[in-house]
Amino acid sequence: METVYQQEQPTRADIDGLTGPAVLEFGTNWCGYCRGAQPVIAEAYSEYANIPHFKVEDGPGRVLGRAFRVKLWPTVIFLKDGKEVARVVRPEDADELREGFAQIAGA
Repeated sequence: METVYQQEQPTRADIDGLTGPAVLEFGTNWCGYCRGAQPVIAEAYSEYANIPHFKVEDGPGRVLGRAFRVKLWPTVIFLKDGKEVARVVRPEDADELREGFAQIAGA
């Protein structure tokens, strides 16, 4: 599976204005950890495909990643109504992510 992080980023105001559940995934297209985590992320996300998932390219000068204090990639942030509810850094199994999804999906 190819990892494609979008260079076009939503603004912090866009994120703060979201209603309902959403997921931000910070990383880069060249990051080995990011590519390695994709099967785990896809497995967990397949059960919650109705939740918006933003794959945001991060790096120097990227404001959104700094606003969320992202330090390692990939970082997956679970949001409810634009507010952070949970985060998983460098997920190694789908269960870590399912916990975050359950918190924002109300399951």
